[in-house]
Amino acid sequence: MSAVLVAGGVFYGLVALLDFKEIDSTTKLDANTLFDLVKLSFGVVAGAGALVALVVAYRRQRVDEAGAHRDATRLHTERFSQAVDKLGSDSPAVRLGGVHALAGLADDAPDDNLRQTCIDVLCAYLQLPFTPAPEAAAPDITDPTNPSDPTTLDSAHQEAHHRYLALRQVRHTILHLIADHYRRPQGTHRSWQGCDLNLTGVTIDCTMDFSDAVFADGTVDFSRAVFSDGAVYFSRAVFSGGAVRFGDATFCGGAVYFSGAQFRDSTVRFGNAAFSGGAVYFSGAVFSGGTVHFGEAVFDGGAVHFNDASFSGGRVFFRDALFSGGTVNFRGAIFSSGLVNFRDAVFSSGAVYFSGAVFSGGTVHFIAAMGPVPNGLITAVGTPIPPTVVLAAVWLPPAT
Repeated sequence: MSAVLVAGGVFYGLVALLDFKEIDSTTKLDANTLFDLVKLSFGVVAGAGALVALVVAYRRQRVDEAGAHRDATRLHTERFSQAVDKLGSDSPAVRLGGVHALAGLADDAPDDNLRQTCIDVLCAYLQLPFTPAPEAAAPDITDPTNPSDPTTLDSAHQEAHHRYLALRQVRHTILHLIADHYRRPQGTHRSWQGCDLNLTGVTIDCTMDFSDAVFADGTVDFSRAVFSDGAVYFSRAVFSGGAVRFGDATFCGGAVYFSGAQFRDSTVRFGNAAFSGGAVYFSGAVFSGGTVHFGEAVFDGGAVHFNDASFSGGRVFFRDALFSGGTVNFRGAIFSSGLVNFRDAVFSSGAVYFSGAVFSGGTVHFIAAMGPVPNGLITAVGTPIPPTVVLAAVWLPPAT
């Protein structure tokens, strides 16, 4: 009924607008014109009704979506609490279940903040004090009052060792899950790329594979991490934004691969890192933008390979680095643009090789460097020394 009244009102308004108000004394309206006006009137009313219905449906959808998000958040919170309780269990098996539950919650989180919370809890678990493998205890046979039975002690040691292995498996599972999720392209389901990853002070003693991962957003922090065993792969990884930190990290075992990695438009810090064992490979890495810091890093053992790396832009700093042992290899590296700075670096012992390196552009500074000239550097630089290469004064041939 209301629609008919509204349509009548619209009809009258149209007639008035067309100046047919005095119908009896002026021009008569034919049947077709009246019919068109009636159709137009009902069309206007129908359009207005459709618009109102659309607004109501949109608002209802927004309310439904908000309600669904609240329900999903509430369910996520309940599952999150249960998973955290499992992670704090005294049983390694239950903890392992909590790890997988948290990883699944991160995958299915209704928003990025809840996903980040799950990742933060997994990282916090890894940051708990790391207990090394227990050593076998020998019975005190000099004390006659000691009732310890060697068999009992051996059994106790085995139990402690088994528990250590079980808890280590929990840690290794978290590390594997993190690496697996970071390898997935950003934007795809179960990808954690772009989320913050705080592995500060974590001991990494197993294989982690970040091959082909893209570190474009967020902060990935390995500061003070200890790479003691296994292999960690950043092969072909792309560092194109955000921040990645290895400051004060210790590379004392295993191998870390940055082979073929690309460093562009990002900040990567290895400042004060200690390379004291194992091997670190930057072979074929491309430094084309951003800044990579090795300032005050200590190379006193193991092997670090920059062979065939390409320094084609950006800035790489080795200022105040200490080359006191082990092998650091720049063989075949190409310095074509950008800045590579060895200012105040100390070459005290060990072997640093520049054989076959190509200095075709960019700026390479060895200003105030100390110690013997690195192997093959003078030959690689060539004669005359290009203006883009600044050698330490003590390495220059005597003036004639």
